[in-house]
Amino acid sequence: MKLRILDILKEKGKTKYWLYIQLGTSYQNFNKIVNNQTTAIKFENLKNLCDILECTPNDLFEEYYKA
Repeated sequence: MKLRILDILKEKGKTKYWLYIQLGTSYQNFNKIVNNQTTAIKFENLKNLCDILECTPNDLFEEYYKA
């Protein structure tokens, strides 16, 4: 699974910095989530992302396959 946060931000004309301020997490955790460098995400952060980006969890995730 891969998070589509950057794609959604681009579609909405928003920046990573805007989302960082809205989310209110540490920059280190935020950066790992946005750049798909995390292996887990708290439900609270998932809910907050959906609320801020006005999307569903299905919108946030994308399946990908390694060749």
